[in-house]
Amino acid sequence: MCPLPRLAGTAALLITLTGGLQAASPDALSGPPPAWQPVQGPQAVAAECQASLGQARSALLRLRQQPPDSQWLRKQDAFVARIEDWGNRLTFLANVHPDKAVRSAAEACELRWNTFFSSLGQDPALYRAARQVQPADETDRNLLTTMLQDFVDAGVSLPPAQRTRARRLNDHIAALGQQFDRNIRDANLRVPFTEAELRGVPEAVWKDAKRDAQGRVLLGVDYPTYGPVMQLAESAPTRQRMWRAKTDEGGAPNLKLLAEITRLRKEYAQLFGAASWAEFVTRRRMAESPARAEAFLAEVKAAVQARELKEIDELRQAKADHLGQPLAQVRLERWDASFYTERVRQARYSVDQEAFRPYFPPQESLQFALRLIEKLMGVRYQRLDAAAWHPEVQTYAVSDAATGAALGTLWVDLYPREGKYNHAAVWPLRSVSTDLQRQPQAALVVNFDRKGLTLDELETLLHELGHAVHNNLSNTRHVQQAGTSVLRDFVEAPSQMLEDWVYDKRVLALMAEVCPSCKPVPDALLDKAVAARSFGQGMFQSRQHLYASYDLALYGPRPQDPLALWAQMEGATPLGYVAGTLFPAGFSHIAGGYSAGYYGYLWSKVVALDMRTAFGTDKLDAAVGRRYRDTVLAQGSQRPPQQLVKEFLGRDFNAKAFFDELAR
Repeated sequence: MCPLPRLAGTAALLITLTGGLQAASPDALSGPPPAWQPVQGPQAVAAECQASLGQARSALLRLRQQPPDSQWLRKQDAFVARIEDWGNRLTFLANVHPDKAVRSAAEACELRWNTFFSSLGQDPALYRAARQVQPADETDRNLLTTMLQDFVDAGVSLPPAQRTRARRLNDHIAALGQQFDRNIRDANLRVPFTEAELRGVPEAVWKDAKRDAQGRVLLGVDYPTYGPVMQLAESAPTRQRMWRAKTDEGGAPNLKLLAEITRLRKEYAQLFGAASWAEFVTRRRMAESPARAEAFLAEVKAAVQARELKEIDELRQAKADHLGQPLAQVRLERWDASFYTERVRQARYSVDQEAFRPYFPPQESLQFALRLIEKLMGVRYQRLDAAAWHPEVQTYAVSDAATGAALGTLWVDLYPREGKYNHAAVWPLRSVSTDLQRQPQAALVVNFDRKGLTLDELETLLHELGHAVHNNLSNTRHVQQAGTSVLRDFVEAPSQMLEDWVYDKRVLALMAEVCPSCKPVPDALLDKAVAARSFGQGMFQSRQHLYASYDLALYGPRPQDPLALWAQMEGATPLGYVAGTLFPAGFSHIAGGYSAGYYGYLWSKVVALDMRTAFGTDKLDAAVGRRYRDTVLAQGSQRPPQQLVKEFLGRDFNAKAFFDELAR
């Protein structure tokens, strides 16, 4: 995932509230990015917030005084760069800092910045200037087009009363979204189990966990723990309790928050004459309308429906065999799916995801992933001895392999801890600008088991690294067009494209270059994993279809109760809805930057699989990798994604590779 601001149309390209640096002077705009500065407690965060906002307001006053001449766009872009450096670090700290007091102070600062952005998006002086600027070329023209759209979407052209309402709605939505995420991040859920209840789960998963007064093992719902329990626990009640805890993450308070967020977003869209938030959002994206997104999702459903039903029948049979019961008496429950999928894969293909952990130690897996990017895209990663937000965070300097030129900085936060963002994501901390000679920064945040990665987790690592590479290898003139600033239904394409690389033997052989002592994955084991890949894809893609369809329906024209709508839509699926469960309470994607945009994962997948075809059978083809770097990654949003992909492929993209994969 690549986080984006929660703001509704508030000059999204003027600022990306997703990461951070030290407070910057004007001189800090060019040259290498500043190092990460330690945080000296919540009071320091509050003081830095106050100072940086003051600097931002002063810079804004100066920008307002600039004439809309040939230099205006450069000065405006420099202003955006300063905003990044002044404000971003504090927001990022809210997601990763180990001190809850610091996280809370960062969240308070985030709300103050959101208020500033709401006003910025409605600034009439900047809007007038942007309308008068004459673009020098297509790059400038595309930036100005997007900038003017963002001003309009922020409400700059609305009547005064509606303009004020739009600004207040933006601020309120941001605060509610922040609380939604906080309720998940700080819940620190722990589910108690006896050792007997964990039969089948590798001891390494739970032996070091804390225990309650009764001696029961207390397991969190972080992915290094949740996955093995759901896949391997022999006890159905154990799986059910773990599944319910994860499914209800966020709790009833988040259902109320989501209901309010959806209501306010609809009101926001109606200020602009849109019938729904989905209509308001998609009109600026590749899909162009909810109807087109829904039509695409209908194609996906048609392609996977029969396969999903067949897979469910196979899992029911596996459950009947396992329990020694007649098939007619067996019902597949949602907490059964992962367990019996794993059993079928083991029985049919003799493959066990846990078997991969000894071959992929976490640190060595990271080095392997970086080496892959080095080989494929002509870059170098050099680890630096540098401080960050936590002692375990790693810092890497990124440079061009051929010239040695510095390209940017990558931070990597590998392991779970209390209060840390508990999924996997990349924050683009700083954006590139060739005009300002400014280098980018990104933070890759995951939560891996210290004992090793499964092949699925290695796939996740490459996915997130794809986002980081998109940021670090961007080479755009303007900060506002850098890296992951692309359309939401394209942003996941560069990340999803790399996922397939983990199934290639030549690619995995790179592990020996970074870890000569690591045992190579046996060919037979990898062959089994490749053969097993397709099983379960019908259920997985059907689930993605459900998430995307629910998101569009929730943000559609008719008011919807989030839980009632979910119960209705999930209830219509083959496995049905489990009464009393609260899945939407933990669906942070659609409470935040993926609202009315979750379909973008599947849409981006279409583009990703088509781009993969350029590599043919050689996923280490450095010539193709370099062309991909130059024509897609380096361009950011300087041109529409359709054009970038066409230049890379030599043709318009199509969905053939996507639907071919679904048909396997």
